[in-house]
Amino acid sequence: MLRYKRNQVEEAISRLWEPKSPKPTQGLRARIKRLLEADRGLPASHGAKSAPFAFFGAEAPGRGFEIWFSSYEAFALLAGLRLLEHGWPQGLAVSIMRDVRPAMEEQHKRILLHDPKWLFDREAIRKNAREGDFAFDNQDPVLLTIVSGSAGPASEHGGPPECQVCQGSAAAMAFFRQVSRGRGALSMFEVTSPAHRLARELEKTEPRFRGRG
Repeated sequence: MLRYKRNQVEEAISRLWEPKSPKPTQGLRARIKRLLEADRGLPASHGAKSAPFAFFGAEAPGRGFEIWFSSYEAFALLAGLRLLEHGWPQGLAVSIMRDVRPAMEEQHKRILLHDPKWLFDREAIRKNAREGDFAFDNQDPVLLTIVSGSAGPASEHGGPPECQVCQGSAAAMAFFRQVSRGRGALSMFEVTSPAHRLARELEKTEPRFRGRG
């Protein structure tokens, strides 16, 4: 399994998140740092469907150690940033990414096997589009689907949102109807395209070791 140092993860995410910046900004690096610290600081999850950590392996390394991330863990950090951008609190974003990790990691591995020429074939996407469908820029959209209370992420009911990784919009809408009964707020984050683009950017990076420029 390929592993990446934190500088590589920051650089790859930066190329997608802030494409006009020649290097990761302090703001982006600070947000990534806070997500990692929140994942390290919150009690590890031990639920049947969730993972102990969102962005680390089975055990979070202590401070001061060299950290290496898998391709999935780098992608999970990008997804966590998208949740923060949507307005979810940091701790909740970490909890969501822990809850969906087993399913998301499996989907991440699967979708990276797709040939990009097939996946992003614009003509095929156009031909297969049906009236009323959600518009996606790939042929195998996978959606991180989150259903929260009627008041949005900070629901007045106080309960955690329901989340699931759905292959296709039909599966996402079926999940929404199942858990919301018409009263929830739906958020969907397409993950196939950003996963492929981040993997491509990670390949362009080089690890930077301590003590070197």
